[in-house]
Formats: sequence, structure tokens, C-alpha cells
Amino acid sequence: MIEEKDGLSQPPLATAMWRGLRGLCPSCGAANLFASYLKQVESCPACREELGHIRSDDAAPWLTILVVGHIVVPVMFTVERYTAWPDWVAMTVWPLAALALVLAVLPRAKGLLLSIIWATRAPGSERD
Repeated sequence: MIEEKDGLSQPPLATAMWRGLRGLCPSCGAANLFASYLKQVESCPACREELGHIRSDDAAPWLTILVVGHIVVPVMFTVERYTAWPDWVAMTVWPLAALALVLAVLPRAKGLLLSIIWATRAPGSERD
């Protein structure tokens, strides 16, 4: 179902979420949501949707920690159970794996949460 917003059609929540997860504008999906790694654009260059006022605050890091923890810890326990790595190898591999995963998940989590806030018009805006 496409809702009308100021005479323009708004995509369904699932579509907006998928676009945000890919780092695209939740409104049109034609332009990037981020100007740099985690800095969102003030407005979409393609559809002119205002996005700079939306804030996800601590939700994106929280979701990132949740996802990375649920991936890295079981893998770490499984590998450690069947291997006899020296401690220095384990203490190098697991933090690097977690860091790489955090760097990959964090912008996607922020894009997902920004698109949910945008699509649902939830509190999280700095507009007056």
C-alpha cells in the first residue's frame, strides 16, 4: 500500500526498510542516504526529501552490537572448541573479525533505523 504524503506517494514500510538497509534514500531509492560513512545527507539529491533532521541516536550501535555478538560469539566458541590455536592467535583473530563485522553492519543498521523512523514518522526528528 502506497500512502500519499504532500501529494507524493510514499513507499510501503518494507520497501523503505530495504532501501535504508542498502544505504539508499527511503523515499525514492535513487540516491545515497549517506554523504560519508555514517553522515546522512540533509536532503535526497534525487527526490529532495528532507532527511537531515532524523536521528537514530544509540539505536544503530545497539542493533550492531546485538547482531555482531550473535554472529561472532557462537562462531568463536565453535572454532575454539575444535582448534588448538595459541592464545595470541585467538586474541588477534576474534577482535579483528568482530571489528570488521561492526564496520560492515553499523551503516546498514543506521540506514535501516533511519528509514523506519522516516516511514513511520516516529519520534526521532529534530524538527521544531
